Amino acid sequence: MEISAFEFSGEGMHRVYENEKWTVGIKNWKPANDITGIDMLERHNQTDELFVLTDGSCTLVSAEETPGGLVFAKTEMEPNQVYSIPRSMWHNTITKKDTKMILIEDSNTGAANSDFYKLNEQEIAAIQKIAG
Repeated sequence: MEISAFEFSGEGMHRVYENEKWTVGIKNWKPANDITGIDMLERHNQTDELFVLTDGSCTLVSAEETPGGLVFAKTEMEPNQVYSIPRSMWHNTITKKDTKMILIEDSNTGAANSDFYKLNEQEIAAIQKIAG
C-alpha cells in the first residue's frame, strides 16, 4: 500500500480522485467562470457540494427562485474555508486566472441528477453587477 498524490493545472475542473461514495476535484479558472463569460447556473438535486479556495479569488453566485424570477446573491470566498452548496441551490463560481479550488461531492453527482439554467442577458448583467 502507498500514499497517492493528485494534481491538475489545466483550465476548468477535473476529478482527481473518486471512489464509490465521493469525489474530489481541482477546479481552476476557465473562460466560462470569468465574470465576462458567465452564462449559466447549475444545481445538484440529490447532493450537496463543497468548495475550498486555495489560491486566487472566487465569488460564489447563488440564486433563489421566486415568482418574479431568480434573485441573485454572492459570497466572496476566503482561502482555506469550506463552503457548502446545499442540494438544489442554483449556483456558479466566478474566478480569475490565478484561482484554484478543491471541490468535493458525491461520486454519483452528474448531469443525470443536476439541472443547468441558461442565463438571459438581463440575468447576466445582474450577476456581473453584484459580483463586479
